[in-house]
Amino acid sequence: MKPAEHPNARRIQQLLDAAGVATTVVEFEQPTRTSAEAAEAVGCRVAEIAKSIVFRGKQSDQAVVVIASGENRVCEKKVAALVGETLGRADADFVRTATGYVIGGVAPLGHAQPVRLVMDADLQRFERLWAAAGTPFSVFPLSPAQLASLTGAAWSDVRKD
Repeated sequence: MKPAEHPNARRIQQLLDAAGVATTVVEFEQPTRTSAEAAEAVGCRVAEIAKSIVFRGKQSDQAVVVIASGENRVCEKKVAALVGETLGRADADFVRTATGYVIGGVAPLGHAQPVRLVMDADLQRFERLWAAAGTPFSVFPLSPAQLASLTGAAWSDVRKD
């Protein structure tokens, strides 16, 4: 674990600092692109990873970013109902263009274009979460309240039953 060096990770740190969130972006030698990899790197449970799942709104062509507990599968139908449009698959190029990040490193803030954010209510049960910091090798800790404040998104039931 080392301080943020990658430009995306440093930018996330600046955004967090500007928002008044007292936390530190850290980078790892090993990848943290999956919830399991991130949990192993930071020493937490997979459920405490705030993973970003990106969908493509079929009508709006806008990215829909779901911040979900690392242990949960996201129900596309529930998310579609929440955002009011049909969702499609977001390929790697779409994810990078819409968010400014590669798959496995999509942060919950600082997106390249306006995105629609939806947050998994299951994340509220933890004191501390870990979210991607703009690269597949960087993460940062924060509380559910800080995540809600940073994103302005509402808590929703998005878990696949």
